[in-house]
Parts: sequence; structure tokens; C-alpha cells
Amino acid sequence: MRKYLEEYTKEIDDLIKTKKITKQNIDDHLIKISFFKHERLIHLLVTLFYGIFLFLSVIISLSNFIFTIVTLLITIILVFYVRHYFFLENHVQYLYKQYDQMKSLEKSNKN
Repeated sequence: MRKYLEEYTKEIDDLIKTKKITKQNIDDHLIKISFFKHERLIHLLVTLFYGIFLFLSVIISLSNFIFTIVTLLITIILVFYVRHYFFLENHVQYLYKQYDQMKSLEKSNKN
């Protein structure tokens, strides 16, 4: 997903540089934004559940030292999920900015 999103934002940046934006480009961009927003929501939910699992595993590991290994594993996984979620969040917000640029270029092309 990371590579796909990076390639897509670069593709749209290149399209914006040409200043030849059509209504179809904008509609397609909105569809992609909705896909990426869905992906971001799913990763947010997974990240929250791993946070809850981490909290519960810390509580359990206080009474059972062996469970500390599970806590460590959940912590590592959570760090990577948070990192990926922030990547998605930042890029989806960048897609919003691209959309605004595309709308303003479309208006200027009509005039």
C-alpha cells in the first residue's frame, strides 16, 4: 500500500504540473481518496485494538513474568502499525491538498 500511495501522489503531482485537469481527473481522484480513507480507517482500528491488547498484556505480565515476551511482541507490532498509520494519515491529507489544487486548476481552465 505504501508504494502504491507514493506512486499515485507522484502521478497526481505530475498531472497538476501540466495544468491540464479535467472533471474526470477530479472524479477519479475523489474515488481514490475514498479508497485511501477506508484503508486509513481500518489501520486506525487495528492500531487501537493493538493498543488495547498491549494494555491488557502489560496488566497480565505484572502477575505472570513469562507474559512479558508477549507484551514485547505486541509493542513491536504496535510501533510498526503506528508508523504506517501516520504515513497513511499524512498522505491522505496531502491528497486533500491535491484535490484543492485540481479544483482551482479546473476553474482556471474553464475561464
